[in-house]
Amino acid sequence: MSSEFKPWLNNYPAGVPIKIDPDQYPTVLHFLQEIFARFSKLKAFSCMGKEITYAEADRLSTYMGAYLQSRGLQPGDKIAIMMPNLLQYPIVLIGALRAGLVVVNTNPLYTPREMQHQFKDSGAKAIVIAENFAANLQKVLPETDIKIVITTSIGEMLGFPKGNIVNFVVRKIKRMVPAYQLVNAVTFSDAISQGRKFSLKPHQGHADEVILLQYTGGTTGVSKGAMLTNRNLVANMLQIRAWMSPLLKEGEEIVLCPLPLYHIFAFTVNLLAMMGYGTLSILVTNARDLPSVIKVLKSSKVSVITGVNTLFNALLNHPEFSGIDFSALKVTVGGGMAVQRPVAEAWKKATGCALSEGYGMTESSPVVSVNPLDHTGKLGTIGLPVPSTELRIVDEQGNVLGPEQIGEIQAKGPQIMKGYYNKPEETAKTVVDGWLCTGDIGMMHEDGFFQIVDRKKDMILVSGFNVFPNEIEEVLMTHPKVLEAAAIGIQDAKSGEAVKVFIVKKDNSLTQKEIISFCRENLTGYKVPKEVEFRTELPKTNVGKILRRMLKEENG
Repeated sequence: MSSEFKPWLNNYPAGVPIKIDPDQYPTVLHFLQEIFARFSKLKAFSCMGKEITYAEADRLSTYMGAYLQSRGLQPGDKIAIMMPNLLQYPIVLIGALRAGLVVVNTNPLYTPREMQHQFKDSGAKAIVIAENFAANLQKVLPETDIKIVITTSIGEMLGFPKGNIVNFVVRKIKRMVPAYQLVNAVTFSDAISQGRKFSLKPHQGHADEVILLQYTGGTTGVSKGAMLTNRNLVANMLQIRAWMSPLLKEGEEIVLCPLPLYHIFAFTVNLLAMMGYGTLSILVTNARDLPSVIKVLKSSKVSVITGVNTLFNALLNHPEFSGIDFSALKVTVGGGMAVQRPVAEAWKKATGCALSEGYGMTESSPVVSVNPLDHTGKLGTIGLPVPSTELRIVDEQGNVLGPEQIGEIQAKGPQIMKGYYNKPEETAKTVVDGWLCTGDIGMMHEDGFFQIVDRKKDMILVSGFNVFPNEIEEVLMTHPKVLEAAAIGIQDAKSGEAVKVFIVKKDNSLTQKEIISFCRENLTGYKVPKEVEFRTELPKTNVGKILRRMLKEENG
């Protein structure tokens, strides 16, 4: 089949260009500087009722960048950011980019073991961390290269007296900040204050420069750092903006950001692409706190919402959801996991706005396809490739397949990562001749809409987060009473999928409670098994490899 066969172009929504220019901005910084100049007086971010303008974000991030440089950090050095959605996040991020640093986004829910792996693998020299997670950092800090520690509190940017009240509740009432001792750590406020005394040395940067190490399970194995360049992120930001451009107006939109900015979906879509419209982004610190999300939706004329299927489903089932005025809502995009048809249908009925499913991977910055936003989208599909992007279906030999044939989805475009950090062999397996091998099985319909038939062979997708059985099994095998272990994904109404583990005991006293408790100590919450089943033996191949496929079939 001809590689020029692109039926999706015939179904592009009116006003969406076929191509973008990934070199329109040499770097993400050039883009941000233009945005700050154009929208300086507009409100940029809101969190817990506190708002800052683009001018304030510009100024504060300059101070942060100057401070980081004053501490001896050089262009190319790595800095980890580990916090939920707070006003501090964009300030630290942009400040780090201004100083020429490579940002290492880190999930605040990581256990010390997971933190240590990411910090050691990346070689991070600095970290900005919410104090809620500082006790975990203290446990692994000596095993890392981190020398500069900046802590921040949930209420630090909320002003007086609100910030003080929030911090008192978080620290004293809810006891969400375990005791910690980090020698020579400075606070976010102190860093900003010190940064005022220094002049920022502008970092020029270039298109192919890596500015983000975004960790992912990738398509196989343990967590790897996807190297995303200026060009990758500029391209994907422009692709997203192009897709939404017929519907959105500069300086007029309010965006709800319930997904964490440390996740690549929110990072590119909510932070970069939406800033390009001069939007006000409402940062939700804890999306599980549904009453707070409902409160925001009631008090703000939100025009764009991004999220995962589980969030939309939870909102639809909240008793106060029906009382919200959605007359301003123009765009709802679901990503990170499959959008379920009943949820999409109920969302459209309740809000009058289609819930459009998109698709991508960390390795693609992340968006490669999305359903049209003009009500021509197709439920059950992942939509059409975004501008300057090709998708194709190949068989196991790499032959390109025609419409309605099932094979692996591959993607090509300027948003595809440079590679995995310090893992050339993994990179060579994942990006072949410029094509990203997603490991997802799907098909292309005659009209160019793509559909996922099955997820990666063994990967478990819990609320939009990749969970790999290998990691869970390795943790389980460190338990002294475990002889053999296997992990699979099972269907779960709340999170899409959940983890189930099968254990062959070494010691008969082992209990399900003991396994789950052990996993909680060593794994992030969404990786902890929901079900534990003990067996006398596990199904294996003739060479002794455990057959997860058989376990999945048995658990239908």
